Amino acid sequence: MLDEILAIRALLVSSAQKLNLGLAGGGSHPFQHWSEQQIYPKERYQLVSELYGYLAKQFTVYGQHIHIGCPDGDAAVRLTHYLARYIPHFIALSASSPFYQGVDTAFQTSRLTSVNAFPLSGCMPVVTDWAAFNGYFERMESLGIVASMKDFYWDIRPKPEYGTVEIRICDTPLDIVTPTLLAAYAQMLAHRCLEDGWHDIQAAHYHTYNYNRFQACRFGFDGVLVDGAAGQQIGLQEDLLSTLNALQPQARALNCEKEL
Repeated sequence: MLDEILAIRALLVSSAQKLNLGLAGGGSHPFQHWSEQQIYPKERYQLVSELYGYLAKQFTVYGQHIHIGCPDGDAAVRLTHYLARYIPHFIALSASSPFYQGVDTAFQTSRLTSVNAFPLSGCMPVVTDWAAFNGYFERMESLGIVASMKDFYWDIRPKPEYGTVEIRICDTPLDIVTPTLLAAYAQMLAHRCLEDGWHDIQAAHYHTYNYNRFQACRFGFDGVLVDGAAGQQIGLQEDLLSTLNALQPQARALNCEKEL
């Protein structure tokens, strides 16, 4: 993956130089103003613009999505719920959008604030298997709320057409190595979930979801997470390091020890 990204970057930088352009990473444009944006003439983008108005123009943000292949739909549902616990880790590890509209936001990532404005953002409902997920989708479709999976702006979502679970929470990193490390972390977590056959899906796991997500966005590694089940708080960095230490067997199994 790293070799491929390096080759793509070299090609893009060379092409951009011919147009007198520079390329930069980061989760948001640091100084553009939403009112100056133009919507690309593609049917879906036009529909989004008509539905969401100025929100569509404010959505000048850039994210790294990570796709993890799953053997079946039930595994995809399990993995989506399992990874929700680790969303603050991915936010802190990738945060690169402290500036927005020319202002220091005091957030490690301001990008996710733009995502929050959409009505179908957040997290997947607490369905326990693929049949229940399909039932939920068909209900939302029959009500005219969604037309496809693209209408869900969830932090993590199943991606049926690819056979994957898609993590959508990461800012675009500022360097070229971080994307591969984030992918390795996702791969190790997924390996542990799918190998252990994790089935502990319950609404209680989501009681502190939005609070923990905010802590990661605002404070990054200095954030404080709340474990609702254990009834205690833990520093985000401490929780992340503890998780990484526990992933040694997965790193060996996947040949990711260097990335770990």
